[in-house]
Amino acid sequence: MKKVQQGFTLIELMIVVAIIGILAAVAIPSYQDYTAKSKWAAALAEVAPGKTGFDLALNEGLTPTLTNPPPDGSAYIGVQASNANTTIALATSGTLTATIVNGPSTVATRTITLTRNATTGAWTCASTALQRHIGPVAVCTGAAS
Repeated sequence: MKKVQQGFTLIELMIVVAIIGILAAVAIPSYQDYTAKSKWAAALAEVAPGKTGFDLALNEGLTPTLTNPPPDGSAYIGVQASNANTTIALATSGTLTATIVNGPSTVATRTITLTRNATTGAWTCASTALQRHIGPVAVCTGAAS
């Protein structure tokens, strides 16, 4: 009479644990990069509408402001100073600076700076986040990866 195997051997279990460990070692850093990219993109989405509001205020001869309702002689540019993903500051020279909050440590406290050229009216974007968190698209320039 043959004895039927009743379970897994220790070596089989150790192999399964090793495979799971290898998969986790690869997946966790990738997941952290993906969450950092999404947090950066969300921060950019919160500050970018300020460019249009800023230009509109200038075209109407008003002073752009983050205050809603705006003080007399100024225009609200459509972005709040404090959001879920950013804290935004506005300089009258045409610079919007968004500081990322509540994100992964790789992007938390990093900034996105949108600067308006007073002569041409063109906007440029720079960030202190690593370029790999910004993405391959040349939307914004970041620190070297």
